[in-house]
Amino acid sequence: MNSKILKQELLAPGHMGCPGCGASLVMRYVLEVLGPKTMVVMPAGCWPTFVGLYPSTCLRVPVMSVPFATTAMAAAGVRASLNRQGKGETNVLAWAGDGGTFDIGLQALSGAAEKNTDIIYVCYDNEAYMNTGIQRSSATPPGCWTTTTPASAPKVEPKKNIVEIMAAHRIPYVATASVGYPRDLMDKVEKAKGLKGTRFLHILASCPTGWRHDTELTMEVARKAVQCRAFPLYEVWDGVRWSLTPMAAKTPVTDYLNMQGRFKAMSAPQREVFQNWVDEDWERLRGKCGDTQAA
Repeated sequence: MNSKILKQELLAPGHMGCPGCGASLVMRYVLEVLGPKTMVVMPAGCWPTFVGLYPSTCLRVPVMSVPFATTAMAAAGVRASLNRQGKGETNVLAWAGDGGTFDIGLQALSGAAEKNTDIIYVCYDNEAYMNTGIQRSSATPPGCWTTTTPASAPKVEPKKNIVEIMAAHRIPYVATASVGYPRDLMDKVEKAKGLKGTRFLHILASCPTGWRHDTELTMEVARKAVQCRAFPLYEVWDGVRWSLTPMAAKTPVTDYLNMQGRFKAMSAPQREVFQNWVDEDWERLRGKCGDTQAA
């Protein structure tokens, strides 16, 4: 990370998120890099409840709350308005969860990306609709408990690959990051900040409430996801150049699953399916990145 980045606390004390919330830390890290010349556009989800009740706010940058499906569209409008005012240096940060990105907001996001709109879009991925009661999203892993995929009817579909979808738009920069690796996360935000056009960051944000883990394990769980390759770290430039981020040697998924109550009811065959899903996706990603090292 650039040593010239100064620590700027743009997330004030007293947000209304749950104890140990990974998404709150993600916002803190992202804003530390982007700085005060940033406008945030966010839809319904966990984060608008964190901000606080008007006129209070925990963010020291302007925030626009928009309908669930319109994040990227509204951010495009903010970008156009700022450009008209000669404020092209102000960052426009579109900020949505997995429900507002993978599902409800996908059409607006695709439209903005197709036009290469000059915004930074962050998806903080906690793998379910957490704010409304922990319902399944298309980012929910297979075999995972949610209130709409109970143990008696677990999710069987694999997690949607949002990075491949965004890379197919040939936008300048797409990257994955994890709250468990703050320096890598901030490095990638800085890269995105230095580019123009649509930049998309898919950031894993562990959720003690929905994932059913102890609040003090937020960072460790997020790191385990990377280590077992359930959430590998990589970058894509212009939709064609794929590159793995250096990571520790791959581990089995067992430790990651055992840390979370949402996987407590998984049977041995379901765990095998999960491991196979991770292995297959990891090998396919290695092929895209031209990785010739040991798996």
